[in-house]
Amino acid sequence: MLKHYGRKQQSGKRPWILLAVAAILPIGLTIAAVFSVDMSAFTEKAALVSAMISMPEGSLSLLENRFSDKLDKEYYNGNESEVAPYVEPFPEEENSDTSSSASSGASSSAPPRTPQKATSQDPSPASDNTHEVPEAYRGTLIQENMSGSGSNLLAYGEGLLRNYTQVPDSEVVSIMKQGLNIQLEDTKEPQVLIFHTHATESFEPYDSSAYDIRNTWRSTDNTKNMVAVGNALAKELQDAGIGVLHDTTQHDYPSYNGAYERSAKTIQSYLDQYPSIKIALDVHRDAIQREEKLIVKPVVEIDGKKAAQLMIITGSDDGTMNVPKWRENLRFAASLQDAIEQDYPQLTRPIFFCYRKYNMDKTTGSLLLEVGASANTLEESIYTAHMVGKSLAKLLTENNK
Repeated sequence: MLKHYGRKQQSGKRPWILLAVAAILPIGLTIAAVFSVDMSAFTEKAALVSAMISMPEGSLSLLENRFSDKLDKEYYNGNESEVAPYVEPFPEEENSDTSSSASSGASSSAPPRTPQKATSQDPSPASDNTHEVPEAYRGTLIQENMSGSGSNLLAYGEGLLRNYTQVPDSEVVSIMKQGLNIQLEDTKEPQVLIFHTHATESFEPYDSSAYDIRNTWRSTDNTKNMVAVGNALAKELQDAGIGVLHDTTQHDYPSYNGAYERSAKTIQSYLDQYPSIKIALDVHRDAIQREEKLIVKPVVEIDGKKAAQLMIITGSDDGTMNVPKWRENLRFAASLQDAIEQDYPQLTRPIFFCYRKYNMDKTTGSLLLEVGASANTLEESIYTAHMVGKSLAKLLTENNK
């Protein structure tokens, strides 16, 4: 429920304010006219670097749209949404379920399972158009294979990366070529932590070509949100004998703002309790909106079944973010994507390499995984999580030999 608070009148102060504005405005306009070109360029660059780091999540999305042409015109002209889009508040009748639970897998001594090479193709038409949405609330949902979308893509193995940083492309490629830097230990202690900064992110209920624009794509039901996706990922690692902790805390409910600060405390508490943890995976879903009533489903068919495409996010450091070991995370991201693409071609979108922190300073095995988008179905995203889990387990186990 939104509340509006009236602003107290301050009639005694307004004349002084108006006089001050009247005196300062001409001077400001004169300075702006003289220095317009240089100051404009300086202001935009400064805002792009600093605000991306410090703005609250909702404001961050608005600011990045403002400076989108400074990043990659071809990619952003499609208005692909940001990693942390604004999410409308829950209806008041929904109850909070913020309990935390974790499960630990077994030892990492089990032999690797080698999935057969998958067959991939562009998605078939939407399969469910029987659920009618009133015309006034109907939006268009389109499917798109985004495995190679955008420009300025860098390759490592079978994977691709989009560089949104000032790090030279040659240096990025050199770092990726160093390969995986994580080796599991022969221990029963947990070595992988799965958690959700935005646990209540959810999906479309049907594989349809239309959606209800009243959707908020959020749910506190852990059988319908990112926790269910995390369960699928955790299961594959556990089945491979890798010790896993899956934290199901809803850090974004009841308040969306501040979720990253809360998840940071969760991560640190597990790292303090289990020094054996080498990998921390923050599992989300994306949201892609190209027009007011048009959303996009990143999807590919693998072995005849629709799968939500995965986007891996890893951050750099421009000297202000306190992530000095970002190169280690980048090596992990590139190795993981290459492994997934070898097993399941076109399952991933290009890695999003950017100046963002997202608690990636906590370990050198920290990644943010965007499993599908709001337009995907839960079934498609769970299917993807199983495949990602298989490839990750295979990668870690083989690298441990």
